[in-house]
Amino acid sequence: MNIKITGSGSYIPTRIVTNLEFAQHEFLGEGGKPLPYSNEEVAEKFKQITGIEERRYVDEDLLTSDIAYFAAQRAIDDAKIDPETIDYIIFAHNFGNVKSGAIQTDILPSLASRVKHSLKIKNPKCVAYDILFGCPGWVEGVIQAQAYIKAGMAKRCLVIGAETLSRVVDPHDRDSMIYSDGAGASIIEATDDEGGILAHETASFTHDEAYFLFFGNSYNVTHDPDVRYIKMYGRKIYEFALTNVPLAMKDCLDKSGVAIEDVKKVLIHQANEKMDEAIIHRFFKLHKKTPPEGVMPMSIHKLGNSSVATVPTLYDLLIKGQLENQEIQKGDIVMFASVGAGMNVNAFVYKV
Repeated sequence: MNIKITGSGSYIPTRIVTNLEFAQHEFLGEGGKPLPYSNEEVAEKFKQITGIEERRYVDEDLLTSDIAYFAAQRAIDDAKIDPETIDYIIFAHNFGNVKSGAIQTDILPSLASRVKHSLKIKNPKCVAYDILFGCPGWVEGVIQAQAYIKAGMAKRCLVIGAETLSRVVDPHDRDSMIYSDGAGASIIEATDDEGGILAHETASFTHDEAYFLFFGNSYNVTHDPDVRYIKMYGRKIYEFALTNVPLAMKDCLDKSGVAIEDVKKVLIHQANEKMDEAIIHRFFKLHKKTPPEGVMPMSIHKLGNSSVATVPTLYDLLIKGQLENQEIQKGDIVMFASVGAGMNVNAFVYKV
């Protein structure tokens, strides 16, 4: 028995927000101090570091659970399965449903329950639940699905990663330019087909690192102090990721028994182009190798960082031939990896 991704789907919001659209923002530093350079300089440096030229935001009438449903239905259609045969729906997100203009998150009922309802699944033995694991949530959901299947508790799972980060960003924080909205979903199931998940690795670093990403006040001190926004210590995250993600990836690859030369693609969380490039170089350096050209497909330039949605969306675009100059073939070895709030890192090695 092998455990494979038998169907995938994604939802990419239609509203395109370019870097130019931040030109009128009043960006501030901590304590409400104005930045010592113009918005044009902010935008140019931002693009150089992150690689982001534009990002996608959902329409005002859509919620995280809505776009998750869209991606889930596409994954079900792609796998050509009856949704009543799904044993688990595992929904990774971080902020629940946040309505446009609202200051509260809504996770009652769970977003997984809402998706199951939208899919019109009647089977009560289809268990639906949410996981909060930072940006690596979808990868961790796949690892959990694999565990259920290996234990004989399930034959087929739906794993979703979706987020509407545009609803929880501080408009006065230049880091808000990183974040975007989106959803990706996959069907994970036992199959007689060759390949599948070969090994996985997960770790949580909390002693010193737990609050590298957190909910905090706006940099505009006149804003309501009871309204919080996503905040991060970017330099600390960068240093953490460069140290710990390549090591987790190496441990995972070592457990799989696959040689580094056989890894065709690395699908890494789309957080920051320079950080992702540095992680890949360090990962290959641990094996005394140089990354082959094209080994790391990227979607961040046009889609931004949609947290848990970046990896499943990237996979869906890649497997369906929608990434320019990128493709994967049956039998290829792909590594999935992510890092995010918690601080959590994880990875799995997969044979297509």
